[in-house]
Amino acid sequence: MSNSKRRIETDVMKLLMSDHDVELVDDNMQEFHVKFHGPKETPYEKGVWRLHVELPDNYPYKSPSIGFVNKIFHPNIDAASGSICLDVINSTWSPLYDLINIVEWMIPGLLKEPNGSDPLNNEAATLQLKDKELYEQKIQEYIDKYATEERYQALFGKGESDDDSDDDMDDGLSDLDDADLSDSDPSDELSNIELSDEDDEKDDIELSDADLST
Repeated sequence: MSNSKRRIETDVMKLLMSDHDVELVDDNMQEFHVKFHGPKETPYEKGVWRLHVELPDNYPYKSPSIGFVNKIFHPNIDAASGSICLDVINSTWSPLYDLINIVEWMIPGLLKEPNGSDPLNNEAATLQLKDKELYEQKIQEYIDKYATEERYQALFGKGESDDDSDDDMDDGLSDLDDADLSDSDPSDELSNIELSDEDDEKDDIELSDADLST
């Protein structure tokens, strides 16, 4: 077994055995989701997010790819894609770090101390630097809309299939924002009725033929 493969298995097992809720994608240790709670004593405290993690073949010598699946309002996190701008995960990554460090230290640290001078979300960066009250209000709006516990369970709960692609999940998030649940199409019921009538007519014809042959 290669050093990278051994390290991947070690780090993922540590994460699986921790208190974190981790779901492997297709039993693949190089791709999984983590349930992430916003750090306490921050505007993100009541939020619940789903992190998507992919480990490269040469991990830990190359950093993992990590993003938020449901939306979050933060200067250093892209609101559309969920990608994270964090030096310690990107340019200054070290093999000394592991997945527990990322989930328990790096990402909480980013949420506690955003870097407004190097933004991926310009609106969030501007508010964070100029209007803290409105900035925190916007964070709460995003939590209420995208990151409550109820919302998380509805989108990613036990019945949610891990086989769905991230694009499908992103589409589901945006569709769910504006769409209401609708009842089944009444035309389906009409089709069933018409089909039943046709079957009845067919039975009558077959019965008539039987009588004639008799």
